[in-house]
Amino acid sequence: MKPLLLLTLPLAIASAPVPVAHWANTQLPDVLQEAQAKALMETLRCLVCQGQSIADSDADMAADMRALVRERIARGEQPGAIRAWLVERYGDYVTYDPPFSAVTAPLWLTPVLLLVLGVVVARLSFRGKQR
Repeated sequence: MKPLLLLTLPLAIASAPVPVAHWANTQLPDVLQEAQAKALMETLRCLVCQGQSIADSDADMAADMRALVRERIARGEQPGAIRAWLVERYGDYVTYDPPFSAVTAPLWLTPVLLLVLGVVVARLSFRGKQR
């Protein structure tokens, strides 16, 4: 029985909760720095939840990203530099407003094409009823 218990020990250790980073849920003492961090966190997408910003998400990944943002702001880094680093590390998906590129073109062009298609269909529909 003891060998079986020893085999389950690594599983128990692996599933043990990881402590949350210090700055994940603690505000910075400097009000201006905290405002900068909060504003930046509102523009970054949680990579786990996808529909929430890291400021609003309860996911562990979002907590780690909040801590990272606050630590870098506390060290004096500019929000733009932190954002650029996160985009470089995680890709454009981490932002709510990805830049226009060949990869993101469908995201930007699809709403316009659907609007144009809707206008054409409506116009054809109204034209047919007038006759």
